[in-house]
Amino acid sequence: MTVLSLSVVGASIFLSSFISGVFGLAGGMILLGALLTFFDVPTSMVLFSLLSTTGNLWRVFSWRRYIDWRIWLQYVAGAAVAFAVLRFIAFVPSKALVYLLLGLMPYMIELLPRHWHPSIQWRGIPVFTGFVTSAIQLFAGNGGMFLDVFFQKSQVDRRTTVATKSICQTVGNLLRILYFGSLDNLSAIVPVWALAPAIALAVAGTMLAPWVLERMTDHGFRGWTRKLIFTVSAVYLVRAAWLYWRGF
Repeated sequence: MTVLSLSVVGASIFLSSFISGVFGLAGGMILLGALLTFFDVPTSMVLFSLLSTTGNLWRVFSWRRYIDWRIWLQYVAGAAVAFAVLRFIAFVPSKALVYLLLGLMPYMIELLPRHWHPSIQWRGIPVFTGFVTSAIQLFAGNGGMFLDVFFQKSQVDRRTTVATKSICQTVGNLLRILYFGSLDNLSAIVPVWALAPAIALAVAGTMLAPWVLERMTDHGFRGWTRKLIFTVSAVYLVRAAWLYWRGF
């Protein structure tokens, strides 16, 4: 990779970690989209998972007293079932399909009537959420937007939302590494010396985020989350159309 390419990836890592630290999602969309520009799908998925895990674990540590463990335990049960099913299928999507799914997902969810949106606090919903979100993560790379639907209608405040979603998404990241490959395959493509700075950038972006989150209201938090998601989604739909037109 050239110095310019490494700089772009580094900036994407920092920015995405900061955004994920503030909103609990959307940052992953940005990072995965940037990685797909330089790497193939399996490599992008594994590297994305490694960096996202680092950022998520820092958020989990920072906001650990706000985690809703009941939701997390049920989420893990659903995620484990999804992984077992999809591992049997062993499907690897193309770059164009990943961009298309990332771009379409928020708009598809938006079309659902508001009263159809369940709350993550309802009985049994965390298990369903863990299954479907994990399936989306393995197909499209990022299921944070789908997961957010179940928090939007809940009475969970912004701190508990970020904390609980971070630990749930950590599970998805680890499952994605197991699904798409190993760290040995990653080291053959990405220089080992580049991983430490990349992880440091992920942590730095995450450490800066609480300063912004503490100054936001719950209403402002939800409003900015929606705007950010739909902006990034529109960009990815254009990218998907370009790749399909080029035959990739």
